[in-house]
Amino acid sequence: MPSYDYRCPANDRVVEVRHGMNDTVNTWGELCQLAGIEPGDTPAQSPVEKVFLTAGGIVGSAALKNPAAPPCMSGGGCAGGMCGLG
Repeated sequence: MPSYDYRCPANDRVVEVRHGMNDTVNTWGELCQLAGIEPGDTPAQSPVEKVFLTAGGIVGSAALKNPAAPPCMSGGGCAGGMCGLG
């Protein structure tokens, strides 16, 4: 079963869950139930958005708080080539 990352704009949290390709997650409450976490102060009906992945399973920089590209994607290279992008 594939894993997906979802972001909740109401609390700015990103949560990874596994579900079938045809399943959908629309709210924070659904996401928390799948992930087995408590919703906290965020209303269960708060919408969530799927964080789309780019090639290689790297989260797109637009979804991150720090949108700068990692060193290996900006020409700096990764130590030992461990990130798999280079």
